[in-house]
Amino acid sequence: MHNPLRNEADVFRLVVIIGVAAALVVALTLIAGAVWGVLLAALLIGIGIGLAWRVTRGSEPRSVEGHPVADDTRRILVVANQTAAGRELLEEIGNRCRGQKCQVMLVSPALVGSRADRWASDIDEGLDLARERMARSVSALRGIGVEVRAEVGDPDPNMAIEDALRVFPADEIVISTLPPERSRWLEHEVVERTRREVELPMTHVIVDLDAERATTTLRSVG
Repeated sequence: MHNPLRNEADVFRLVVIIGVAAALVVALTLIAGAVWGVLLAALLIGIGIGLAWRVTRGSEPRSVEGHPVADDTRRILVVANQTAAGRELLEEIGNRCRGQKCQVMLVSPALVGSRADRWASDIDEGLDLARERMARSVSALRGIGVEVRAEVGDPDPNMAIEDALRVFPADEIVISTLPPERSRWLEHEVVERTRREVELPMTHVIVDLDAERATTTLRSVG
């Protein structure tokens, strides 16, 4: 069975709904008696089972359709955060756009902490870092003649991709991550989910920022 809870936001909404339902049952029990509380609990459980059945039945398999435009422009959706200004990613995009008309949309999912952090609005630092990396990437790509736009996306990379495809008719997707041993996106199967769910060609680019920094240091010393 397909799991309808796709991300942390879905789990949080489910917890809130369960909490509200439990509070209603308790309140009705105190006001009208145990019998009415039991009846309400049974009704809510029945509704919940019905909704769960409809969601799981209607969402297998899940897919996200792209809507490419039939013209001579190559449109590439690039999804990256910490690696947005990485040399390997910029070279990959430059190679794909060389010698042809090309448009790039760079989406950087905001890096935020826990759900408690989000409720406390403690996300400014994550947004600022995403914008800073995007600005460096946009500057570098425009420097080699690539037409690019950029925006901060949903903290969930797969949701950010889905949102971007609603407004950008991509022909392909490029996802950039850190190496496997340091990548939270790979740990959470962002790349594999995209391959399964999005009906567009996808390329995974691994950027080793530590290696890039070491190379830059050696060049400056030399």
